[in-house]
Amino acid sequence: MKLPVCLMSNSINANGDMESYFPIRPECKEDVPKTRFKPKVGKTLSERRWNAAFDKDGRLDIAGVLRRIQRGGIHPSIKGAVWEFLLGCYDPNSTSQEREDLRQKRREQYASWKEQCKKIAPIVGSGKFVTTPLVNEDGTPVEDSGVVLSKSDADSDKKAIRWLLSLHQIGLDVVRTDRPLVYYENEANQAKLWDVLAIYTWVDDDIGYVQGMNDICSPMVILLGEEADAFWCFEHAMRRVRENFRSDATSMGVQAQLGILSQVMRVIDPKLHQHLEGLDGGEYLFAIRMLMVLFRREFSFVDALYLWEVMWAMEYNPNMFADYASNGSHEVVETKLSKKVLQQYGKYERKNVKTGRTDQKSLLAVFLVAGVLETKNKKLLNEAKGLDDVAQIMGDITGSLDAKKALTEALKIHKKYLNKARKDES
Repeated sequence: MKLPVCLMSNSINANGDMESYFPIRPECKEDVPKTRFKPKVGKTLSERRWNAAFDKDGRLDIAGVLRRIQRGGIHPSIKGAVWEFLLGCYDPNSTSQEREDLRQKRREQYASWKEQCKKIAPIVGSGKFVTTPLVNEDGTPVEDSGVVLSKSDADSDKKAIRWLLSLHQIGLDVVRTDRPLVYYENEANQAKLWDVLAIYTWVDDDIGYVQGMNDICSPMVILLGEEADAFWCFEHAMRRVRENFRSDATSMGVQAQLGILSQVMRVIDPKLHQHLEGLDGGEYLFAIRMLMVLFRREFSFVDALYLWEVMWAMEYNPNMFADYASNGSHEVVETKLSKKVLQQYGKYERKNVKTGRTDQKSLLAVFLVAGVLETKNKKLLNEAKGLDDVAQIMGDITGSLDAKKALTEALKIHKKYLNKARKDES
């Protein structure tokens, strides 16, 4: 795969400073969290090791790749290509030709959706984007907006209006996304992010655009040079967290994960849970941001990417691609799996499979939050007299967390939780 321009010039520098891959604007260097991740020879998945993991037909030894990622992350020069497998875009058992055919098919689908959007809002794909409303609530164009609504049936018009109403909010968020990075000084790169988010919003009309999606999409746009490939990588990442963004007048989708977090804390640290409940913090609303955007604000850009990829590797399930391809109808009975097959699961998911806890899928982020709470246990118990104190103590972790230690702690808590849950059930 062709490397994005932002990575090409530095691809020779195998163990160099991460800032050389994702340069930060000089005036922002003092304000961004310090990056802790550095590629380590023998631990980090390197380009050489990645290429050697494919057989002559292009089938991937996913077990070996997962081991290496869980040990030391992924080198920046290959992150985008590896993420496509971790997120279930491609089946590791597919051949190079099968993947190329699927990639081409997806690019054509993306181009078709983009063409639909361009007919409604010609600014899509122009290298520009909007930050002011294009239409009024009733769908009438704002004066001088240049918008042409397509002639279609009433339901399609409603969808088009909802979509048009979201475009300026996407633009406002794009302007704020990863501002310290040199990459986004270029308006064409901002427009690329806007296009991907706009087209995703058109495709997923059920949930639409919600603030925070920009934080998840941005790394894909940076890592994958081809816009359509970035879209599909983002679309697969959203399959994992999409329900968190669903909301209506009475509830937020992320409440399901907050409920599980509450349940986990009640089991592993009843004293802290009781204390937080006494402060009206038992619903753990202060953790919404962490779960919604997967810790993007708590870590530097590079460390957040490291956290994501190790988390996805730990949660990896080899049936993911087949499950996505069949829209969830692909059922696999995961009992008495051989040791060889179990090695194709990430270590978090492997533990769930062994214990039969299918309800714990893709919930490592919840255990990460629980781990952070545990590291702040004494401070929360001794100093938190109200929710403002809790929010401040949790806010102070920004830039001070070590992603590797946080993941290790999350796995310990997951193990502790499963053991206690098993005792309670027996």
